[in-house]
Amino acid sequence: MYVGIDFHKRNTYVTKMDEEGNLTESRNLVNESGALEEFVDSLTSEDKVVLEATGNWYHFYELVEDKALSITLSHPAKTRAIASARIKTDKIDSAMLAHLLRTNLIPASYIPERATRDLREVLRYRASLVWYRASLKNKIRAILSKNGLSCPYSDLFGKKSRAWLASISPRDCYRESLAGYLVLADTLALEIGRVEEKVQRIAEESPEARLLMTMHGLSYYSSLLVLSEIGEIDRFPSAGQLQHQGSGLVF
Repeated sequence: MYVGIDFHKRNTYVTKMDEEGNLTESRNLVNESGALEEFVDSLTSEDKVVLEATGNWYHFYELVEDKALSITLSHPAKTRAIASARIKTDKIDSAMLAHLLRTNLIPASYIPERATRDLREVLRYRASLVWYRASLKNKIRAILSKNGLSCPYSDLFGKKSRAWLASISPRDCYRESLAGYLVLADTLALEIGRVEEKVQRIAEESPEARLLMTMHGLSYYSSLLVLSEIGEIDRFPSAGQLQHQGSGLVF
């Protein structure tokens, strides 16, 4: 069977289609505890599943992956270009996915193995923490600007800056905000430090990351970022396509 999955936050529409294109099952599932698991358990090793890469594809994809079944992640923009329709419903989308899979026309998205996906999550978590720290700095600078002040030191969370911030006397409302933001900054610093230690351990255990770190400018974090975003390098037919893939990396 070819199984098309139109997966949403609260419900999932599934369509099963045989090799001749006949619909054998078409129904809506409510994404409640156990419902998706029960459906996945009903699939067999001969079934082929296709799922569109929406923002919440991870959960259903990994349910199927855990059973070692065949699953393809469809590239949403390219799929719509192939199967453009004036009328769009969950039922139609699900059936179209199954039909495109049956006819071998699914534009598949590359999905790395789970260990690589997990590494990406760690690196993205670290990046989000750094972003929050930068946001706190901007908020503190905004408070200083409202009071006609500017920190004379480049590192706003450094020792000299902390001492300078403690020496100024803004109104109580601003002082309260400054104190609160600094508490949050301290908490973020601890968590960033913990995650960076984990990233360093992962990099030290990876021969590929250690090799990348011999290049000037690549740290533990950036070497793992390169590896996790590239995934299996053999999927790139040329150096130019690899360069295009890496052009969006943010270190």
